[in-house]
Amino acid sequence: MSKAKHGEVWEDREVLFDLPFAYLRLRPGEKIFDRIEPIEDTKGNSGTKGRMVVTNLRIIWHSIHSPRINLSIGLNTVLSTSTKVVNSGLRGTTQALYVLASYKTNRYEFIFTNLSPNCVRHYTSVVGVHKAYVGSRMYRDLKLRGALIHNKHLRLLPLEKICLNENSIWNLSSDSGNLGTMMITNVRVVWYADVNEAFNVSMPYITIDNITVRESKFGKALVFVIRQSSGGYVLGFKADPAERLPPLLTELKALHQAYTDKPIFGLEINWEQETSDPKIDDIEELEEIGEPRGEMGPNLYLASQLAQNKEPEEKLPVYSSYLGLAIEPLKEGFTLKSLFEVQTSS
Repeated sequence: MSKAKHGEVWEDREVLFDLPFAYLRLRPGEKIFDRIEPIEDTKGNSGTKGRMVVTNLRIIWHSIHSPRINLSIGLNTVLSTSTKVVNSGLRGTTQALYVLASYKTNRYEFIFTNLSPNCVRHYTSVVGVHKAYVGSRMYRDLKLRGALIHNKHLRLLPLEKICLNENSIWNLSSDSGNLGTMMITNVRVVWYADVNEAFNVSMPYITIDNITVRESKFGKALVFVIRQSSGGYVLGFKADPAERLPPLLTELKALHQAYTDKPIFGLEINWEQETSDPKIDDIEELEEIGEPRGEMGPNLYLASQLAQNKEPEEKLPVYSSYLGLAIEPLKEGFTLKSLFEVQTSS
């Protein structure tokens, strides 16, 4: 599986484990908001000191001593964040950050413990960045019939500017077509019907796979092919006169390429309190970590009902004062005394 750093953005939409070094590099437009250490991945790598890197697309965690042990949690996969009292291998009983994520058909739960006393940055940073991510979806998600237009004016996003405003553009989604206006910005392409502003579409460049001119039953049409991850739509538009299409296509391709080279994801964070300067070097200078280690990693993080009934294949032994020796950790709510009582009564 190849993960390109140009083109389709995958970093915010996948949960991946034990990645090759190239997958941890920041893609164009990805920037670090915070870097915190030492952080323990308490559920999957208890007892291991690691570093958490929070970007505008994902949460990265990797072992400080062995970077090949790592996680990449896309912000779009995060369902919820909260705190949870856990038993850390390095801090004992303490409060930790709990992250619930969903990817494909599975749900994963992650628990991160800050090993620095009285430091909650791992929680505040993740919650703050995830909130900003959710609030900036218009930069990244295709939107149909949204509150985009007011009195023939586009409601601009904070980092957005209009590059082209094209009148007499027909949307070819119906048999007769709908006459409207196309507004092209540095972030997206927006079309709305002249007689009904609520009939509209917003296509961020991040969702567009390619733009072409094709023949249609209406003649030559400007066609936007939307990525499968964003719905897989094929949207057609016709210009009057048709001679406007070639130069319009050239402008659109240039803007789409400019966005691909330097994406604008829409997240802007201003922390109330300054934190230590997050350095990209911490990611860029990681040693080459080779190929993925296989599919064992995700099993420790699965949070579905089926997964919760499965025991991890390996568990670190713990000392039992009841027996005076090391044993496998017991399930929550069980004690050795109760187990012996069950054995005796049966």
